[in-house]
Amino acid sequence: MFEIKLRNVVLVLLTMLSVKVAAQEQWTLARCIEHARQNNIQIQKSRVSEDEGKLALWQDRGALFPSLSFSTSQGLSYRPFEENTAIVQNGQVTNTSKKVTEQGSYGLTANWTIWNGGINYKNIKAQELQNQITSLSTQQSELTIQEQIAQLYVQILYSTEAKKVNEQLEQTAKSQYERGQQMMKHGQISKADLSQLEAQWRATQYNIVNSETQVLNYKRQLKSLLELPLNTPFDVTGTVPTDEQVLAPIPSAQSIYKEAVATRPEIRSAELGIDAADMNLDIARRGYYPTIGLSASAGDSHYSASNKSVGQQMKTNVNLSAALNLSVPIFDNRRNKTAVEKAKLQKINSQLDLQDKKNTLASTIENYWLNANSNQQRFLAARAKLQSAETTYELLNAQFNNGLKNIAELRQEHDNLLNAKQDELQSKYTTLLNMQLLKFYSGEEINL
Repeated sequence: MFEIKLRNVVLVLLTMLSVKVAAQEQWTLARCIEHARQNNIQIQKSRVSEDEGKLALWQDRGALFPSLSFSTSQGLSYRPFEENTAIVQNGQVTNTSKKVTEQGSYGLTANWTIWNGGINYKNIKAQELQNQITSLSTQQSELTIQEQIAQLYVQILYSTEAKKVNEQLEQTAKSQYERGQQMMKHGQISKADLSQLEAQWRATQYNIVNSETQVLNYKRQLKSLLELPLNTPFDVTGTVPTDEQVLAPIPSAQSIYKEAVATRPEIRSAELGIDAADMNLDIARRGYYPTIGLSASAGDSHYSASNKSVGQQMKTNVNLSAALNLSVPIFDNRRNKTAVEKAKLQKINSQLDLQDKKNTLASTIENYWLNANSNQQRFLAARAKLQSAETTYELLNAQFNNGLKNIAELRQEHDNLLNAKQDELQSKYTTLLNMQLLKFYSGEEINL
């Protein structure tokens, strides 16, 4: 009795686990978007660029401080034919008859750019602007991925519904074929007519296979955006859009564009690009300014041929120095002038880039608006056409079963019904997608 209860508990747990696993394989649009934000390679590369920009900013800040370096040299000298050698070192003359001598030197050097026309400070400001641009580029990558995911997601939902339509028509075509077999046995239709019914049935089977292939292809593309392994079980879940959703009022393209210009990262990035170009132009002009620097060094050395000990030499050979350096550019082979002219051209290019992004944004929004409006009207027409086609087909099918209609008329109405259903589905999902993308460009989340 205990073993039976234990087995039942295990079965319940396994069932719950299998249900949980199956539920995990159902991907909502929100889950797809969140997964892509964390795992998409393009987005990860953008985040790496952000980290590189932070390191570059620390490097520019470090240029404000002095640099300090240490150097040393240890050497051996061999003079096989010299009997007496005079060595001058640190202002001292040392005579030696040693053929092999060893010497060492040590140096500590510090340099500090006190003022270089303010270029170091401007470099920090320029890098901060560039980091903001890079961050906006990451946001743009995320938005682009979301847009692509939404398009593929809707295509999957549409293709899945289209497959269901084809399956329903396949069942009807199969029933008609089976009815035709009975009618041929009773001499009501010819073998040629039966062949047409079979061809109609096989055509609906082909449509099912074609729809399934489209669904799998769209899922493959979506998995690629999500960076999912090839063998990952994957399916999407979503509800069929209602007529109220599809027929909701569509905001004007002008209002969407106005909100998009104020919120989209690509526009803000282009605006910052102009600020960065101004900053680079200012930096280029400061190349004409003088540079003031401070340097200091400490050196020491020892030499094995000296009659003094290493310690005594290190004490007496200490050499300290300091200098204030001034550099004034007079003739630099047009380097500064060329840098200034290039910075001016870069500013013009940044201004053109901003205008180009605004034009692209306006064209994209207008395209989505046109698609939403035209497909909304198509949906109204397709819905009326579908109602008429369904009524006609049901009546014709009943007349065919009673031997009152021929095969050609039945196949014609079958094709009309199929086209009407596909038109209604396509216009419905296309309208929904474009309406959601318009909201997306105005700053709202995509909600399907």
